[in-house]
Amino acid sequence: MSADLKTDEGHMRRALALALEAMGTTWPNPAVGCVLVKDGEVVAEAATASGGRPHAEEQAVPAAGDRARGSTAYVTMEPCGARSSGRSSCSQFLAEAGVARVVVASVDPSPFASGRGVERLRQAGLTVETGLLADEAAVLYEGYLHRLGTGRPMVRVSEDGKGFDARFAASPRADLATELQRLGEAGYTRVWTSPGELADALSAQGLLTE
Repeated sequence: MSADLKTDEGHMRRALALALEAMGTTWPNPAVGCVLVKDGEVVAEAATASGGRPHAEEQAVPAAGDRARGSTAYVTMEPCGARSSGRSSCSQFLAEAGVARVVVASVDPSPFASGRGVERLRQAGLTVETGLLADEAAVLYEGYLHRLGTGRPMVRVSEDGKGFDARFAASPRADLATELQRLGEAGYTRVWTSPGELADALSAQGLLTE
């Protein structure tokens, strides 16, 4: 392994750690970590804020100030190529700040990215590399990817709900698939329930995420 790759992995691991710390607080958006590095020095870092706004990149770039120009951004998920609000996308934000290189762990399959963020960065002249520590990022975003694939949030049994978006509270006799679909439409990606009758009902219906 080259020294450069070791350095890249170290910075991406820090970005992943930032995202992990924010998990469970950023609904309806996934938790993303961003680390900006210039000349071997970390000049700024951030994670998605509570409530999902601002995005990690939107916080890290202003924190870096002029040092953002020519820097490398390590981002745990592909910067958005469009925004549901119509505001500037994170890919545009990075390009306008003069970031030179973007290293991405996980490509985002959502309609607001799905390769569009990477393409816009490349069109703006930035060097973009994807897939660094992708397996670790996949674990971080398993709930997000589950919702995009099924329309429902991931649901697991937990004692304290740490790192989850919300607690799933429903009658075991309710239409649980419909209840989960409703939460998915609201943007929830990871929900939890305590051990007991509800968890047993979810398991019996194949709705408990392994």
